[in-house]
Amino acid sequence: MNSWILILICASTFMLMEGVAWFAHKFVMHGFLWNLHEDHHFPKELHRESFFEKNDWFFVIFAIPSMICYILGSLLVNDVLLSIAIGITLYGFAYFIFHEVVFHRRLKWLKGWKPTYVRSIILAHSMHHRHHSPADGECFGLLIFPYRYFKQERLKKQKNS
Repeated sequence: MNSWILILICASTFMLMEGVAWFAHKFVMHGFLWNLHEDHHFPKELHRESFFEKNDWFFVIFAIPSMICYILGSLLVNDVLLSIAIGITLYGFAYFIFHEVVFHRRLKWLKGWKPTYVRSIILAHSMHHRHHSPADGECFGLLIFPYRYFKQERLKKQKNS
């Protein structure tokens, strides 16, 4: 198959994963699996005895479709499945960087890395974390968020310049 088509499949999968993440976050994590996600919405000082949270199980859960696509794509020599697996993996990596490293600072990498888009993600995700119950909530996505947060951060940057 043409390499450009495989790249397009990979990129499309990456973009579709934001919708999957939004849906899963709103209806699964804030729904029937709130018991796994709940500790993530409270300050770590109140609940965490280790580096890990119950919420970290979602990294395992979301890795399963990617692993299945890697395995089947390899066994069946199917480049489309492998492209989908790579797209899911790249989204998972982006999610990890923005959510765990940039926002929650669970790993102390990328200090001071705050372009407007990144600051907008931080603001939108901060709005999400204001809510401590599964029923309330906003900004369930991560990489795509309401434009007002980007606009607010851009105006703040212009004022400080």
